[in-house]
Amino acid sequence: MRTAEKTFVSIIRLRSAHNPRLLEIILGDGNDPRRATRDRPKVPVTSDRRRCIVLGRGREPREPGADCMLNIPTDLLRTLVAVTEMRSFTKAAQSLGVTQPAVSAQIKRLQYLLGYEVLDKSAPGVSLTPRGEIVVHNARRLLSINDEILQLTSGHIPGQAIRVGIPIDYAGSKLPATLIRFRQHWPNISYNVSSGPVEDMLRDLKQGELDLVLALFTEKPAIPARHVWTQESVWVHSAATKLDPEGPVPLVSYGGDSACQRIAVAALHRAGLDCNFVFTSHSQVSLMAAVEAGFGVMAVPRGRAIRNKLAIWDDAPLPKLPDIYCAILVRDGGDRTAIEELADYVKDAILAPSS
Repeated sequence: MRTAEKTFVSIIRLRSAHNPRLLEIILGDGNDPRRATRDRPKVPVTSDRRRCIVLGRGREPREPGADCMLNIPTDLLRTLVAVTEMRSFTKAAQSLGVTQPAVSAQIKRLQYLLGYEVLDKSAPGVSLTPRGEIVVHNARRLLSINDEILQLTSGHIPGQAIRVGIPIDYAGSKLPATLIRFRQHWPNISYNVSSGPVEDMLRDLKQGELDLVLALFTEKPAIPARHVWTQESVWVHSAATKLDPEGPVPLVSYGGDSACQRIAVAALHRAGLDCNFVFTSHSQVSLMAAVEAGFGVMAVPRGRAIRNKLAIWDDAPLPKLPDIYCAILVRDGGDRTAIEELADYVKDAILAPSS
């Protein structure tokens, strides 16, 4: 009886541009010395399976379409994180010390290994696909662990840069000094502080582009936060302030996405009063000077009014202002020890009794 014909395969190492870590198994007849030699590991397969399959190091042969990837190179993940954080291939290339084509090639290679797109080509700029957001979230965690291992072996602990988002209402407050004082506890950290609309900062926090966000809300936030508290809002004025009973209320304001401005306008409208933005600035010094000069009234948290020695108008002929909800949120994933301690420190500084 004729014995079943068998085909042997030989493993050779490939230096593919797509995946240098994989080994390809080339099928050949068992009696063909050119295809299967004694000094190469052989895996018998039946002759009706003459095709190439992929084998990871130390793994058994797998069928095509199976997950044959051994690992994802961390440099590809680091490139993806840099691109998403800087929202620019050019800036990411500069930060990584490579060319822009090299960054593009690494992103393409990563997408090839994953088998799906991580960047949304239909959206303007740099935008992640839903799967891409998951990849970036887990990439940050993996890179954090990778860097911690390297720190243990090298004995060198580099400084951590904490990316902080603050609302324009706090851009000129005592928060900068609070951040600097926190470095007495963590001398190796540095900051990247930015200010913007709350919606934008929350999106950046979700995407891992910010580590900590201080946000102000007119209603209790529905999203999870490390700290949430309320602050009483008051009207401030000066002896030079004049209100026209028949005209619009003159408002001094941060403008834009200011929560204090929103609650002031909403309270006036509910009372049937109109308003006029007579002085708008992102500079707290300019705003305080405008109030003192008599430009108009301004809505601020009571604690800030006391710290800046502003005249609180408790008996103003104006509607009572609602409280402001303050929240401190921190990003998910990675080593958050310093970030969480900073969140606690900022909250305690804001709520500390005014001297």
